[in-house]
Amino acid sequence: MGRKVTVATCSLNQWALDFDGNVLRILKSIEIAKASGAKYRLGPELEICGYGCADHFYESDTLLHCFQVLKQLLESPVTQDIICDVGMPVMHHNVRYNCRVLFLNKKILLIRPKMLLANHGNNREFRWFSAWSQPRHIEEYFLPRMIQDVTGQVTVPFGDAVLSTKDTCIGSEICAELWNARSPHVDMGLDGVEIFTNSSASYHELRKADQRVNLVKSATTKSGGIYLFANQKGCDGDRLYYDGCSMIAINGDIVAQGKQFSLDDVEVITATLDLEDVRSYRGERCHPHMVRPCGEIKVDFSLSDCKDIFLPTHQLVEWVFHSPEEEIRCSSLHSSRSEAGFLLPLSGGVDSSSSACIVYSMCVQVCQAVRDGNAQVLEDVQRLVCDASYRPEEPREMCGRLFTTCYMASENSSEDTRNRAKELAAQIGSNHLNINIDMAVKGMLGIFSMVMGKWPKFRVNGGSSRENLALQNVQARVRMILAYLFAQLCLWAQGKPGGLLVLGSANVDESLTGYFTKYDCSSADINPIGGVSKMDLKRFLQYCAEHFRLTALKSVLAAPPTAELEPLTEGQVSQTDEADMGMTYSELSVIGRLRKISKCGAYSMFCKLIHSWRETCSPSQVAAKVKHFFKMYSVNRHKMTTVTPSYHAESYGPDDNRFDLRPFLYNTRWSWQFRCIDHEV
Repeated sequence: MGRKVTVATCSLNQWALDFDGNVLRILKSIEIAKASGAKYRLGPELEICGYGCADHFYESDTLLHCFQVLKQLLESPVTQDIICDVGMPVMHHNVRYNCRVLFLNKKILLIRPKMLLANHGNNREFRWFSAWSQPRHIEEYFLPRMIQDVTGQVTVPFGDAVLSTKDTCIGSEICAELWNARSPHVDMGLDGVEIFTNSSASYHELRKADQRVNLVKSATTKSGGIYLFANQKGCDGDRLYYDGCSMIAINGDIVAQGKQFSLDDVEVITATLDLEDVRSYRGERCHPHMVRPCGEIKVDFSLSDCKDIFLPTHQLVEWVFHSPEEEIRCSSLHSSRSEAGFLLPLSGGVDSSSSACIVYSMCVQVCQAVRDGNAQVLEDVQRLVCDASYRPEEPREMCGRLFTTCYMASENSSEDTRNRAKELAAQIGSNHLNINIDMAVKGMLGIFSMVMGKWPKFRVNGGSSRENLALQNVQARVRMILAYLFAQLCLWAQGKPGGLLVLGSANVDESLTGYFTKYDCSSADINPIGGVSKMDLKRFLQYCAEHFRLTALKSVLAAPPTAELEPLTEGQVSQTDEADMGMTYSELSVIGRLRKISKCGAYSMFCKLIHSWRETCSPSQVAAKVKHFFKMYSVNRHKMTTVTPSYHAESYGPDDNRFDLRPFLYNTRWSWQFRCIDHEV
């Protein structure tokens, strides 16, 4: 009959500029696709060079090496008898484009440039690429000589076109084009395209996966068709984490689903689908439309086989979404590459306990991957522990090999936090150290006193606010220095090779108001929770307490958050985070979303909150909270220029690296804005 097609899409753990590794993963994915009978293979966006090359896209070397990889792909016997769809930057008429290169049997069929670029959130594609602004238009592209020698082609089609094979028609979209209000698949579908492909580098955010699934389903619900979605996985060398989730849909139903947060470097999913199902679906819903025809590239090739009557087609699957707690558990440490393990200052509070649980969760995932036969993961673990015979079997034992935690006590620390840290460390199996920092703190203050002739006092002992803050900061900064000292020399003292990666533990809400000391123990090599809100972290710890049976977390959750930098009162903590910040973490989470997602300044934020908080706050109280937030935000914004890198996880994150582009120096009085608020009050 010749109507059933087998197609493949994939998720690859590509790294920026890792051309050797990237080409091997591309070839492996094509090999797996062919072994499954696929006649079309789709890969992620810019997979040859990696999506996160950033300003390396300006370098001619990047373009050169991409063509060298393309030459290797064209020459490989693995790529024969299957349409391969790969991503790379291409310069045409001295303009740089983000492109798909489609080829078959050593012939390039089409170079398709991206028409709608991503320029929101963390994406800055307009910095490096231009959008192809001529829909339905094709030009001739002169190939580099190294490619001409392989293909025998001097020029190939470049532009917006579709592939017309003997049995169907295939059209390409690239990442953001699916999210756009004028997605190309709409007109392509009305013009008869039956298979749509989308190569993406869609980064992970909490609660985002359902948006992708809904967009893919919607694309084929309206007018039918088959949709292939490929996505990057891993971190690609930047602060973003790509979570995979490749998928295949037909007529609004998902029929094949890739894993989210998989540890496999190469994941390929295939589906066998009946083109007559698309035609029947469209026969009822679609009628002739006045659509400008797509440019067609005729391809002497069939995706189907005339003897396919006994070939079973894939049935729809129900997509299972992870909860936000599971997403935090699965994603937060995938983007780190340690030399020999991790060190974490563990205070016994929610934040550092969350970082500890993420490491433990990583060990759980790794042990499961090794049991499932993942050779790459096993090799990575053996490299970390410097033992080629090591095989992780149990998460607590692996945690003991890789993870060191340390409680850094001062005279202001309580027994409660010390015991909570010790109990959690025992339950996850980390190497736990108890360190007293008083000697180091007094040494620093002694140097100051010797030079200046004065000894600062805490406020409760008669000192000023300036003295009080300085005494808190010196404790926090001493902890950072000790954390790095122990990270560098812990293994040396035990006669083991390597050093440890220092983990931080400041949440996204604290970063908003700057409620942390610049260069304290929140300063680290990487911060697993830096993109996660306090409220989500509490829910994450509750999940870990139940899922991993970590009973120590119950007391962590029950305790009020505290920095423990001021003297105790009768042995009890007198300082709490929410009192210091002047608002609760729940309130701060709402304010953070209004500031970033709703694009609210001080005045419009006040106007919204007088309604949503009317049950608990008067207008004057709302005004006070909004003013206090903007005062603290602007005073402390400079801290974001030095904050520890963390993977992007929250849509209202304050990371000024690329996501939240705002000043770090302000006139902190906000006089005009606050007068507008006062007038309304």
